[in-house]
Amino acid sequence: MQQALTLLNGLTPAQFMAEYWQKKPLLIRGAIPGFKGLLTPDELAGLACETEVPSRLIQFDPAQAQEGAGWQVTQGPFDEDDFSALPPQHWTLLVQGLNHLVPEAQALLNHFNFIPTARLDDVMASYAPTGGGVGPHIDSYDVFLLQGAGKRRWSISQQDDLRLIPDAPLRILSHFVSEQEWVLEAGDMLYLPPSVAHWGVSEDDDCMTYSIGFRAPAARELAVEFLDACRQESLPDELYQDPELQPVADAAQIDQAMVGRVSGMLQRLTWQPEALGPFLARYFTEPKNYVVFTPNRKLSLAKFTDAVRDSGVSLDLQTQMLHWQGQYFINGEIVHVSEDSARILNILANQRQLSKSLFKAGSDTHLMPWLREMYLVGYLHLSEM
Repeated sequence: MQQALTLLNGLTPAQFMAEYWQKKPLLIRGAIPGFKGLLTPDELAGLACETEVPSRLIQFDPAQAQEGAGWQVTQGPFDEDDFSALPPQHWTLLVQGLNHLVPEAQALLNHFNFIPTARLDDVMASYAPTGGGVGPHIDSYDVFLLQGAGKRRWSISQQDDLRLIPDAPLRILSHFVSEQEWVLEAGDMLYLPPSVAHWGVSEDDDCMTYSIGFRAPAARELAVEFLDACRQESLPDELYQDPELQPVADAAQIDQAMVGRVSGMLQRLTWQPEALGPFLARYFTEPKNYVVFTPNRKLSLAKFTDAVRDSGVSLDLQTQMLHWQGQYFINGEIVHVSEDSARILNILANQRQLSKSLFKAGSDTHLMPWLREMYLVGYLHLSEM
């Protein structure tokens, strides 16, 4: 935490978190020296043609800009005809969840391992020819905007006017006033905390930008999910009671006495703060709705053990794994293994793989049945030998 990083403009992670995280933007020239990108435009377009990959095409007609219109959004998957029909300028292709699809995108996240994995949303890639962008907007999450191929001009503003263009298919600010501007080239990066208005426009053809987003769940979302988890696991099924109910003249009225009784019931639905730890571990590892795991071929425990000792294992790109006070969770499920496995599980959660040397050391007997179970459902795979 005290090592100065090129990624953070020469700051240590501790300095960056104290001075910039969720506070103010930071422009970083040459954040990743030599970085040219993760994919070609054709490879990104190919991913956008796959059914289970979330993608969008955003087009803009500058001729309608004065009327606050001209924006069009099309959801993927796409095919070749969709791309061949596009104009030469003013459009953007977005592909989300790149870290679930491309090993290099997952590896890119290693640069940001000073930020809790629970906060990670995904890596999104955007391709745009000249003039392409998604309009001026604000995000509700922290984002690192890393430039790959081409150049993109970023304009930012910390304005209070957050009015949106009415009826637009995107949440586009209607009165954006730029306060600072930079042109980012390959390897440059811009960090933006939540609620900073920004607008990125491609300066040339074949512009590729990678957005590393860290989500900040809304209090309402967390409350709804937590109460639902409590309902399923621990809240008592107390029935509404009114043994002293008196006859009423207005049967259609909800009276104050009923409100008081229900208020009392809700106040008895209490929980300990410790209950939030397991909830958050499940919540932040729960796969997104588009995630699908492919089961691996069946192997007996003996054959699987031999294979692991020869090659090691790696988490699937879509798998999320976190821990809380000695309890481990994977893809929304708690891990049921002995306490002796904690050290190895911690390595798996943080490094996303276990080398074969760990198993040759003989520290695998108690863990191997669980690893096989995760392998069979596709949560992890045998590493390449």
